[in-house]
Amino acid sequence: MAYIRKKRQINDEVIAYKFLIDEFDCTMREAQKWIDKKRVFVDGKILQKKNCMIKGCVEVIIFEPQSSGLLPIFETPYFAVFDKPSGLLIHPNKLGVEPSLNDDIKYLFGKNANVTHRIDKETSGLVLVSKDKKTEISLKKSFENREIYKEYLALVEGEIKYEVLIDARLEVDIKTSLIRIKSHVSGAGKIAKTNVVPIFFNSKKNNTLVKAIPLTGRTHQIRAHLFHMKHRIIGDPIYGIDEIFVDKYLNKQICLKERLHATKGNRLFLHANKLSFEFDGVRYNIKSKINFEEIVDEYNNS
Repeated sequence: MAYIRKKRQINDEVIAYKFLIDEFDCTMREAQKWIDKKRVFVDGKILQKKNCMIKGCVEVIIFEPQSSGLLPIFETPYFAVFDKPSGLLIHPNKLGVEPSLNDDIKYLFGKNANVTHRIDKETSGLVLVSKDKKTEISLKKSFENREIYKEYLALVEGEIKYEVLIDARLEVDIKTSLIRIKSHVSGAGKIAKTNVVPIFFNSKKNNTLVKAIPLTGRTHQIRAHLFHMKHRIIGDPIYGIDEIFVDKYLNKQICLKERLHATKGNRLFLHANKLSFEFDGVRYNIKSKINFEEIVDEYNNS
């Protein structure tokens, strides 16, 4: 469990933020964040202000990483690259007990280490992690400036015969959708472009393994674009599925058998396969060590 509760007894009044900084070795910013997120309690009541005087039983909910044993596949003194398995969260889900990649990152490299981009829980593959704040800012800027090449593999329904550039604006959280995290093709949305290259068509299963290269970085971009092309990613529990089912899935009310029937897969068949970027004058080309094509073959032969 990443989030734990720690209790302390204060016998003499002290300023709240000073107590948090001294007792938990945090910064002023971190102390304020804990208070803003209602993670600090005094005698059972939520602490509202950082500069008030407190005394009594203080309880703080803090993130304490616990390693799952996942190690980076590539590492420098400034950053590391992990091969995230499908089903693993990047960040802890609120105050839940589900493990996350963030546990391993903080456990290995300390509290200033952080992911520089995100992939979905069910997407497997490469995640670029900074070891310090300066590197984090630099790498995030590179992502924002589209200076980092990302290449995905996906198994989609139907046959895609030719390379295609999907140029369709995407909008998140539209009022007509029950699913607020979902992206929709919309003229009012943000510019989104994805290049899709077919690799192999399986006529028996009627699916195509494709390479997908996002030229922009929108929420669920590859998933939304491939669904828009009428080539939904196999195993996708959000796109191309009845929204009542999706709502139940997101609330963990769907069993594996129901999911398999609705999505045709027990996971999202999307994999972050390659990263290419320059950092501090050096060019890095990193490929996932997870054999996604083998996973696809196993699925098609099942």
